[in-house]
Amino acid sequence: MATVEQRRVENDEAGLRLDRWFKLHYPGLGFGHLQKLLRSGQIRVDGGRAKSDTRIQPGQMIRVPPMGVDAKSIDSRPLTANTMRDRHDADVLAQMVVYEDEKVIVFNKPAGLAVQGGSGLSRHVDKMLEAWRNRKGEKPRLVHRLDRDTSGILVVARTRGAAISLTKAFRERETKKHYWAIVKGVPAKRDGRISTYLKKEQTPDGDRMRIAKHGDEDADHALSHYRVVDQVAQNFAWLEMEPYTGRTHQLRVHAAHIGHPILGDPKYFEHDTNWEFPGGVQKRLHLHARRIVIPHPDGGVIDQIAPLPQHMVQTFNLFGFDDAALDD
Repeated sequence: MATVEQRRVENDEAGLRLDRWFKLHYPGLGFGHLQKLLRSGQIRVDGGRAKSDTRIQPGQMIRVPPMGVDAKSIDSRPLTANTMRDRHDADVLAQMVVYEDEKVIVFNKPAGLAVQGGSGLSRHVDKMLEAWRNRKGEKPRLVHRLDRDTSGILVVARTRGAAISLTKAFRERETKKHYWAIVKGVPAKRDGRISTYLKKEQTPDGDRMRIAKHGDEDADHALSHYRVVDQVAQNFAWLEMEPYTGRTHQLRVHAAHIGHPILGDPKYFEHDTNWEFPGGVQKRLHLHARRIVIPHPDGGVIDQIAPLPQHMVQTFNLFGFDDAALDD
């Protein structure tokens, strides 16, 4: 016979939203079922009623009623290509969630995970979403993209109607996308606008974007804004970047174009033979989709932030950057 459980919040779960805690521990529990249990008071935190966005703290006790789904042991290590390798798609997706409701899911995509399939790719977000088909057989739909090596905010629609609405918001530039990057050197202008034309070209290492001229065949206009948040002498800078257009590799090409390529960029970071990669910094792309503000299909806005990946946390700590200084 199913019984009520009392589960203690662990130290590494500090500040987690209650709905996120359930998604981690009970990935088979549907959103609607969870909301019903919360509304009826069957789920409680330290004996009191709670909401899906309640932030939990270590030592608190969560009342878990019989739910008809099994708890799963979730590997709570940070998501990387290695830690994801032997885990089920549904579990990986559950750990990626930063926000969800009946219409929308917002993921924090780890660096190294492709959004869509390509040559030699057996695992990517679009394929993984098969594990989250709903009772009607609907698979969550991608509405925009991130480069494989870029981490951060990825918005997914749960329904066809939500996909139409969100895709329109991206197409008509009703969204605000904020990226964080660490670049070589420090731009002379603390706040700048980069406007170029970009064109895709084939190389032995795959597709690459290059600066083109206005009027060139297949060239698209690309516009980005940046500002310097902090710096390490004249050696490195932390930039907040906002793409007004959504071209392939746009921010990566634009950073290199102004002479300040993003650290760890395998395609666009070119340096002289005397330059050495800084010790203690991983040779991985230091570009993160930090925040998105986008109209919700049902009205209002979604405003979500994605925590930094481990390799960027390491670099921020090494350089003395304060990642809590910019999210107001």
